[in-house]
Amino acid sequence: MIRRIASILLIAWALGFVLFAVALPQPAGKGSADGVVVLTGGKGRVDRGLEVLHRGWARRLLVSGVGREVKPHEFAVEYKVGTPLMACCITLGYEAIDTHSNARETAAWVQREKIRSLRLVTSDWHMRRSAMELRRALPAGVAVVEDAVPTHPSLSTLFLEYHKLLARIAAPLWDR
Repeated sequence: MIRRIASILLIAWALGFVLFAVALPQPAGKGSADGVVVLTGGKGRVDRGLEVLHRGWARRLLVSGVGREVKPHEFAVEYKVGTPLMACCITLGYEAIDTHSNARETAAWVQREKIRSLRLVTSDWHMRRSAMELRRALPAGVAVVEDAVPTHPSLSTLFLEYHKLLARIAAPLWDR
């Protein structure tokens, strides 16, 4: 009996991993939102967030998890952002150090800016856990559009992220 249960759990885990790895989230199409948040840490993420802003698909941008040593003018030069756009529409968030704190930082920004719809930009392999953390932290009624940046993750990246996702899904069970 124990062997059967263990076998079923192993098969479920393996099928879950395969599904996780082959069905990565995709970029969102056109569509507007009040704001866009970019979670730092992966190639193409900030570029995608700026594209969303430039195309008018969002009016405000939060870059969450920026290194404390990065100054706004350095960011503007690196990403070729003009001073007016930087001043009106882009917030650099320095508080987040991981996905969970990205969600908390974003939720505080959403409340301050009175945002009711939000585009979440992160890597495809990171999207599921990021979106879950963000939805847990956001005020009720805030819509989230998942806008994944396509990558070519390694098997080890997928394996690690899959287990982080499983751990975060199970976390509410442990908090009781």
